[in-house]
Amino acid sequence: MSDAKRRVAEAAADLVEPGMRLGLGSGSTATFFVEALGRRVAGGLTLPPCACTSRATEEAARRAGIAIVDMMGPDAPATLDLAVDGADEADPTLRLIKGGGASLLREKIVEALAARFVVIIDESKVVDTLGAFPLPVEITPFGWASTAHLIRQRLGVEPKLRQVRGETLKTDNGNFIVDCAFGRIADAEAVAAALGAIPGVVEHGLFIGMASEALVSDGKNVRRLTPV
Repeated sequence: MSDAKRRVAEAAADLVEPGMRLGLGSGSTATFFVEALGRRVAGGLTLPPCACTSRATEEAARRAGIAIVDMMGPDAPATLDLAVDGADEADPTLRLIKGGGASLLREKIVEALAARFVVIIDESKVVDTLGAFPLPVEITPFGWASTAHLIRQRLGVEPKLRQVRGETLKTDNGNFIVDCAFGRIADAEAVAAALGAIPGVVEHGLFIGMASEALVSDGKNVRRLTPV
């Protein structure tokens, strides 16, 4: 699996041209992309400071010698040329489930700025219908149990509060994550709308109509997918 991640990350790094304003995704495959990009920067590629989607990505970018922009400051970009990130699932229309790494809110903010959003995944992430991977939903700590109840009531799914080593996970934004095991999401747009209407839901892991293309690797080859 790591060979597939490296290959697809290197293919994505080859898409970067001098001067591009970039958004750097989060997770293991995105980290391989950051490392590949760092090698290009070390070789002379010049880039303006990049937008990162998590603290972990900021640290990886610094290690790779990549300048980053302060997304919490007044100079945060209004547009990006290219964003590159992984996904937990992708369907034939390139609707995605993201958030397995708990960075979905920052990922969605950054990737919404990009003129081109390229998804980098291995073959196991390509599915006919979204939902086998539990859908992450970022919610506020205040009233989290009430928010979970509304999710359960309106969508008929059991939200599971994500924990790590016996403690409730907190995102980089200080929020909680509940994972919703739909099994199969027949109407992703309807689920996205229903979640967005629930007070306390900050963001959900359905990325619909955002991805421009996907680079997919089986460990030997890389193929390109565009929305059907």
